[in-house]
Amino acid sequence: MAGKPKLYYFNGRGRMESIRWLLAAAGVEFEEEFLETREQYEKLLQDGALLFQQVPMVEIDGMKMVQTRAILSYVAGKYNLYGKDLKERAMIDMYVEGTRDLMDVIRVHHKLSPKEKEKNLALIEEKATTRYLPVYEKVLDDHGQDFLVGNQLTWADIQLIEAILMAEEKVSTILSRFPLLQVFKARISNIPTIKKFLQPGSQRKPPPDEKLVVTANRVFNRK
Repeated sequence: MAGKPKLYYFNGRGRMESIRWLLAAAGVEFEEEFLETREQYEKLLQDGALLFQQVPMVEIDGMKMVQTRAILSYVAGKYNLYGKDLKERAMIDMYVEGTRDLMDVIRVHHKLSPKEKEKNLALIEEKATTRYLPVYEKVLDDHGQDFLVGNQLTWADIQLIEAILMAEEKVSTILSRFPLLQVFKARISNIPTIKKFLQPGSQRKPPPDEKLVVTANRVFNRK
């Protein structure tokens, strides 16, 4: 029997958080090794574990996988969260890339100066409410199902709920004009594996802060 997947990253969200979400939604238990020192990172490099000298890295099924997108695709395929055919996978990929674009705008927020944060909050709200959320609202309306693709939970749904919750942390009223997404959020959040991941004490990480930046700078030897 294969062991649990093991995740190598910082004790924070970053690019590993979507992987945590996907594994948790699939009901897969996983272990984590948090990078806190330069020595840990150098050992991974010396062991040849980091193909492109980057994390996230996930040990799964005898592989040391890197590159976030590759890891997510593998996990989605392995645990039946990647649609039933090539067309569904294409739709899932499109929706996932859309949420990724929105999440990238949110992800940099904690690194900005107070003045820049004010501008970025306005940018998050504008992009979310005029470019991204209207798309998913329309998809749910046109599709007429509980999920974005097909009639079962996929990677696209999981990453959308992650993105919605990230956006709500910055702008609490972000869904006020999107009734179908409000229902979607409540429904997906109540799926047992996801509900468990959203509870205090789970492996879900809090919003990033200055401490995470300091740790990353130390590990990567940034000035």
